Amino acid sequence: MTRKPLIAANWKMYKTPAQAVEFLSAFLPLVAGHTRDQIAIFPSATSLESAARAAQGSNVLIGAQNMHWMDEGAFTGETSAPMLVALGCTTILIGHSERRQHFGETDEMVNLKLVQALKHNLLPVVCVGETEAEREGQHTEQVLRRQVSRAIVGIDAARAAPLVIAYEPCWAIGTGKTATPHMAAEAHLIIRGEVARILGRNFADNLCILYGGSVKPDNATALMNEPEIDGALVGGASLDAVSFSRIVKYTGL
Repeated sequence: MTRKPLIAANWKMYKTPAQAVEFLSAFLPLVAGHTRDQIAIFPSATSLESAARAAQGSNVLIGAQNMHWMDEGAFTGETSAPMLVALGCTTILIGHSERRQHFGETDEMVNLKLVQALKHNLLPVVCVGETEAEREGQHTEQVLRRQVSRAIVGIDAARAAPLVIAYEPCWAIGTGKTATPHMAAEAHLIIRGEVARILGRNFADNLCILYGGSVKPDNATALMNEPEIDGALVGGASLDAVSFSRIVKYTGL
């Protein structure tokens, strides 16, 4: 089964619009003509329009880190899918562990946002992952199956086709700790199995599952050479154009 990998940058709450444009001015020439992988960047909300304009016509997708599940309404401080599309976004990050941990995002909210992303033709990257306590308590499989099943409940395979899932063990995000390639691959098998149970084996076999959690240029190749790992969601190492380009250009088998 051939799945085109996706290498994505989550900038979190970093970079002004000017800094985003400066990054892309340096980054785009480094990955020009790169076709093996899809490339996406998720800037903060204030940089979306500038980044989308700077990346226009390139091989880099621009997406938002969060959105509301309604088209419009009295939701102070929120941003809707139609607003993001109008800015030039083509992809969306949903359910990142920091959204779950700090802002109370639930599995049910993730599902609502996924439905909305698909409605507006945004490529959805849905994040799942266990905490350190859950892993130490041997609950990883239970947590991943619950998060995946609740995220995709009520969505049929034909409608869910653009879906990407990112496995991000919470204990490896921004800590310098990284799941070994084998540990990540085992988690991806659990995720793929749960998707197969709900949406069918054919859908699951074609599903891209990314790994996120302290991905760096020096471990990207080992992670990406695992057959079950179909790309990376990169945090801190994506803030530097040269560093992120090195991850994009990991050496395949």
